Amino acid sequence: MIETLLIAQLTCGIATHYGVNDGMHGQRTANGETFDAYSWTAAHPYLPMGTKIRVTNQANMRQVIVRINDRGPYSYADIDLSYAAFAHIGSTAQGNATVCWRIVG
Repeated sequence: MIETLLIAQLTCGIATHYGVNDGMHGQRTANGETFDAYSWTAAHPYLPMGTKIRVTNQANMRQVIVRINDRGPYSYADIDLSYAAFAHIGSTAQGNATVCWRIVG
């Protein structure tokens, strides 16, 4: 039997954050769960719900693994991290970061 090995593509772009001071904390996400700004989750326009990705901040190489549970972002960014996930890899005061991500599960 031949098995197929899926090697996830590395994708890079701009990440922003949401959930604090924007009214999103406690609201419903696209998959129906309650959004928690202090969990490690993310919004992405097309990755399947539940997909886990490793996000790396290109400025400092800090990483976080997040689970896709929402759709978006609805701005100039390519991915929207929860407040806590973004804070783990960068400064929330900066507002955005250049990141790369790869599917891990």
